Amino acid sequence: MSPDSPPVRRLADWNHDRLVSLAESHDTPLYVLDTERVRENYRRIAAAFPDAHVMYAAKAHTGQAVLSTLAAAGVDIECAARGELQRAIDAGADPDSLQYTAVNPPTADLEYAVDLAASHPGLTITAGAVDTFDRLAALGYDGRVAMRVNPGIGTGHHEDVATGKDAKFGVPAERVAAVADNLRGRFDLVGVHAHIGSGVLRGDLEDHCRAIERVADLAREAGTADLEFVDVGGGFGVPYREDEPPLNIAAVGERVRAAVGDLPARLALEPGRFVVADAELILTRVNTVKEAATTVVGVDASLATLVRPAMFGSYHPVRNVSEPDREAVPVSVGGPCCTSADVFCTDRPVARPRRGDLLAIGMTGAYGYELASQFHSQPRPAEVAVDGENTRVVRRRETVEDVMRVERTD
Repeated sequence: MSPDSPPVRRLADWNHDRLVSLAESHDTPLYVLDTERVRENYRRIAAAFPDAHVMYAAKAHTGQAVLSTLAAAGVDIECAARGELQRAIDAGADPDSLQYTAVNPPTADLEYAVDLAASHPGLTITAGAVDTFDRLAALGYDGRVAMRVNPGIGTGHHEDVATGKDAKFGVPAERVAAVADNLRGRFDLVGVHAHIGSGVLRGDLEDHCRAIERVADLAREAGTADLEFVDVGGGFGVPYREDEPPLNIAAVGERVRAAVGDLPARLALEPGRFVVADAELILTRVNTVKEAATTVVGVDASLATLVRPAMFGSYHPVRNVSEPDREAVPVSVGGPCCTSADVFCTDRPVARPRRGDLLAIGMTGAYGYELASQFHSQPRPAEVAVDGENTRVVRRRETVEDVMRVERTD
């Protein structure tokens, strides 16, 4: 890790001349991923948990550029779907090192995981419902499993990601001991797992650690003598707002270890957002400036490019890359979709945009391209990866023909 690597990378930290050049070469909207920053962020969190098994939660960004970067660095991958398992393997991950966390898994997903485990018995299948374990047994599976538990406490930046208190996720706390006894008779029970929430920052840390204490207690109820690991998920946040301080991840490591307490099983974690959020941004071009009740700035990116502001009300920083030193004025920035939800910011101070200016939307590495869509028949954008002085296209820009390719007209 570079000694001058900041704990969080702000938009001002990116090389603006390079961003302008990338936009000119690859058009906009454009995702720009810094794979060296991905490695730096993983090393930072791994150093904070030196005795833990720190995996990467693929769902945050399943792009091959991210997965292959981490796999090449020896990082194990946690997957939540069949496609993520396939992507991780294609990126070079050892199938025996994968952890598959099944949440209401479709039959095809479960069958794929069972078939994979037949030739790679090191694969671990995590489930949070007895019904899922029964389905595994019906498929003839008796290998490595982990039980996802529900601590009844959720934390995070939005109600929709506070998974620790959502009945959808995990075996209810009062049933953990009985279910563990049942699983030991049918599978190789190797772990207890919980994911409490996402986007946890300083204000959520007390509740997050309290929930981790509860997970550790549930692991003890399940019986830890023969468990390999207790997995407390990820959830460590990144400050999207410029005035928010980053987590002191080393201090967080100490707090989490204290919350887990003395367990014979190894601590496991699976950060996603922390690894990739500030490693990527979107470049978008201004096409319209309209003076109304507020200054409305139209760009070529949309909620199809980045849906988090519309879905979660998420804050993403916006910066004028072309002329960052112009006088800042309050503007609303939105895209070409025919809905009022297609807005990236409202009354936000930005260096006065003009038609043709290049804007950057920051902190888009986590659940950015993952949630991109073809709404309004918009082709999904290209993605380029930079690593030092090297640049490569890791996702080509879709065309309208790509959007229609899977349709039948007969």
